[in-house]
Amino acid sequence: MVVNTLDATFAALADPTRRAILFHLGKAPATVGMLAAPFKITQQAISKHIAVLKRAKLLRQEKDGRLHRCILDPAPLDEATAWIEEHRILWNDRFDRLDTLLRISNGK
Repeated sequence: MVVNTLDATFAALADPTRRAILFHLGKAPATVGMLAAPFKITQQAISKHIAVLKRAKLLRQEKDGRLHRCILDPAPLDEATAWIEEHRILWNDRFDRLDTLLRISNGK
């Protein structure tokens, strides 16, 4: 796993609008116009968010005539989940060892 991929994924996920777009795409592919509809921002702003998500490889676009359909690509999310889980296990283990050490030092 390349750190730059994780950086791009986490940077893309840092914005609530982009997370909402991904949530919508998790249900079904959508056009830019469909993605823009629930937001009180311009379609141009949505397009900029989509560009960030594309750079992070979280979505891809398919062209169908004049329509550009956005489709979720969950692979970077899977990589981020694996990284988080690896570190969660590591830190839980460290906290468990610290807890044991504190109990021993307090005579419990």
